[in-house]
Amino acid sequence: MTGTSVLAGRRALITGAASGIGAAIARAYAGAGAALALADLDPAGLAVAADGLPEGTAVTRHVLDVTDAGAVQDTVAAAIEAHGGIDVLVNCAGILTEVPLVEMDPATWDRMLDVDLRSVFLCCRYTVPHMIESGGGRVVNVASQLGQKGGEGLTHYSAAKAGVIGFTKALAREVSRHGVLVNAIAPGPIETPLIDGLSPEWKAAKGAELPLGRFGRPEEVAPTAVLLAADPAGNLYTGQTLGPNSGDVML
Repeated sequence: MTGTSVLAGRRALITGAASGIGAAIARAYAGAGAALALADLDPAGLAVAADGLPEGTAVTRHVLDVTDAGAVQDTVAAAIEAHGGIDVLVNCAGILTEVPLVEMDPATWDRMLDVDLRSVFLCCRYTVPHMIESGGGRVVNVASQLGQKGGEGLTHYSAAKAGVIGFTKALAREVSRHGVLVNAIAPGPIETPLIDGLSPEWKAAKGAELPLGRFGRPEEVAPTAVLLAADPAGNLYTGQTLGPNSGDVML
């Protein structure tokens, strides 16, 4: 699907676009014909991601702290001004740390929920009204299979991603009648810089329990984001959580 022009004319704002799954979604969207506003806290990574897109892609770069409400509002406004609107919002910004609950300080908990959950609220809060006014749109929230099953040493991350899944369902019920379809992707472990902070023991144990026997790659997740943004492929999905997760969660 990513090799066709199924997103021609669509304008997408992607957070966490400098690396990993976010950068892979940007490449897939560009290959499918979308115009892109790429947002991330890492300006150098953003430049690399933008430079790696197909020639002729309409792209703008936005350095963004997704936990800052004013900055999110300004970035959404800048993306709308630059591209004439936002048809697709992909919330992919996130962090991942491994800390047992009995050793976790409140600041670590708060930081995780700020980056991985509050950011989703903020980006939706300032983008969805524009979509409603424009007659519709798509929201794709990148969660995790750990939000469905939990993970040892990852109570804060699991809670944040479970929150993303619950938020997705609730928002879908609020805005689907306005033509705004809201869905989540819950990948399993993916070979990205995000997992660099996890211990080798955690990675080995997780790999051994996966039915596919391996972690995924970002380019294996990105087509799901294309599906959810495409017409007609994604037209009947709302409030759903799709799981490219190597079989870690089977629903």
